[in-house]
Amino acid sequence: MSSLCVLPPECLLQPFTVPQRLMLGPGPSNVPARITAAGAQPILGHLHAETIEIMNQIKSGIQYAFQTQNRVTLAVSGPGHAAMECAIFNSLEHGESVLIAINGIWGERAAEIAERIGAKVNTLVTSAGGYFTNEEIEQALDKYRPVVFFLTHGESSTGVVHPIDGIGDLCHKYNCLFLVDSVAALGGTPICMDEQGIDIMYTGSQKVLNAPPGTAPISFSERACQKIFNRRTKPISYFLDMNLLANYWGCDDKPVRAYHHTGPVTSFYGLRESLAILAETGLENSWKRHKEVAEYFHKGLGEMGLKLFVQDKKARLPTVTTIVAPPGYDWREITGYIMKTYNMEISGGLGPSAGMVRSSWF
Repeated sequence: MSSLCVLPPECLLQPFTVPQRLMLGPGPSNVPARITAAGAQPILGHLHAETIEIMNQIKSGIQYAFQTQNRVTLAVSGPGHAAMECAIFNSLEHGESVLIAINGIWGERAAEIAERIGAKVNTLVTSAGGYFTNEEIEQALDKYRPVVFFLTHGESSTGVVHPIDGIGDLCHKYNCLFLVDSVAALGGTPICMDEQGIDIMYTGSQKVLNAPPGTAPISFSERACQKIFNRRTKPISYFLDMNLLANYWGCDDKPVRAYHHTGPVTSFYGLRESLAILAETGLENSWKRHKEVAEYFHKGLGEMGLKLFVQDKKARLPTVTTIVAPPGYDWREITGYIMKTYNMEISGGLGPSAGMVRSSWF
């Protein structure tokens, strides 16, 4: 008799076939064959010379995608949430004031993360589908005097792309770091980190970059580095401590990279390839293509009698379209029917738009 009391699970003794689906939800998106093939290359050690070269190429690709020359530019091992926590954990200390713009779920999520580390959280709130004027932002900066201002560039829960111009200057006027979440927008609509005075910005690999989930590009300006590398206390997370990650990614000019964690090497392959595709395509061409396809799609939806959730055309996120669920229909029935009939994923709203919209991704 076997001495094992837990037997091999029957489900693991049978092969599992992953279905082919058209992924049109807010993410992840379908991965091109070229990126899939890159991820299937042989495993290397996470600090082998070839892996370090790939990491260096990834840094250069992120600098291009973000339009920045920041030396502290890298990819966090984890999804966009990991980059969000990395940005907040490193830029804020217990008791410090942060101002968070909330016009969807990601502002809400950032506020909760900041609360958990004991920051003094102040919020600027508007209704789902809306955005803030620079005047409103300046009034809040003057009132709360935060050390960090958080803003979501592409709010995937509502389909809003937030105007960025001038906000960095306002933040610097009030001695505040400008932190931008560009997970759902980066690569699909214009943003230039250095030119627009953004101090910390991050995105995710699984959106416009078309790579599998699991790596999250992030970059810190010199102003941000002055803050995070001269803290009174260590960041609450060892894994996301930028003092350690900057060395692991070769951003601190030290001759040796110390072991920090085992990086997801195959994910690095995929991210490197996705950034190569973006470089070949050209950032401005990518922005243009997303804009043109979104406008074509929006026009077609209007001709079908469907209503877009974001009324202001200038505020519509080119990468995520939110459609008002028609009266008398349950959005779950709509998305379920499309999945069952066409093997195509679109999703319902998140957070403040839950139950109100259906989302489609480009």
